[in-house]
Amino acid sequence: VVRLSFGGGVMRTREELDEAIRNQLKVAREQLGLSAGHTTNIPGEFAALIRDTHTAHERRIVLLIDEYDKPILDNLTEVERANEMREGLKNLYSMIKDLDPYLHLVLITGVSKFSKVSLFSGLNNLNDITLDAPYSTICGYTDADIDNVFAPELPGLDRERIRQWYNGYRWGNAQSTSVYNPFDVLLLFQKREFGSYWFETGTPTFLVDTLKQRGVFTPLLDCMQSKAQLLSQFD
Repeated sequence: VVRLSFGGGVMRTREELDEAIRNQLKVAREQLGLSAGHTTNIPGEFAALIRDTHTAHERRIVLLIDEYDKPILDNLTEVERANEMREGLKNLYSMIKDLDPYLHLVLITGVSKFSKVSLFSGLNNLNDITLDAPYSTICGYTDADIDNVFAPELPGLDRERIRQWYNGYRWGNAQSTSVYNPFDVLLLFQKREFGSYWFETGTPTFLVDTLKQRGVFTPLLDCMQSKAQLLSQFD
């Protein structure tokens, strides 16, 4: 398994992004027990990491990329800087298609549709599973998880109140199973107090700024609906 994540600190320049990518490739090599790679360009280093991992372990690679779009989102209000980040990420992601013979599975997570604007150059076989029914519970806890896995944590807490506070995420149609926010639930069980833990730490700044700029009356957000087709559009 090779893991890359862009969920760390905010990067404001292409140089900072390139340095972060190189550091992650270096750490991945160390974790996989590989010798230091030759210093080349980023696509070359990435390709060498995948090939060397395949050679060392004689198995095809599972590639996990978390928050693939965060460097762009962090700079979304600065168009020129966002474009720099986009090109820097494209420099890395463009290699995935060529590395296909060495890859068993690629799972990419993020919150945007930048795949629609050629961020993954040549990678035309992406399958968006965001709203696919078989994966509707992959990003949260179900009622069964709360009642069974976390049964020892429930005494002393109002079970219905847990549902009211933290259940309600739904990936798919109205028949899809709704899930609980894992971060909120785990902190509730630790602190034994109800709180908006996820909103306090995980609110996307760019979204809040956009709502402010457009003068959106936030209580109305609860009443807004859109069709699934809207999610396939980049803008």
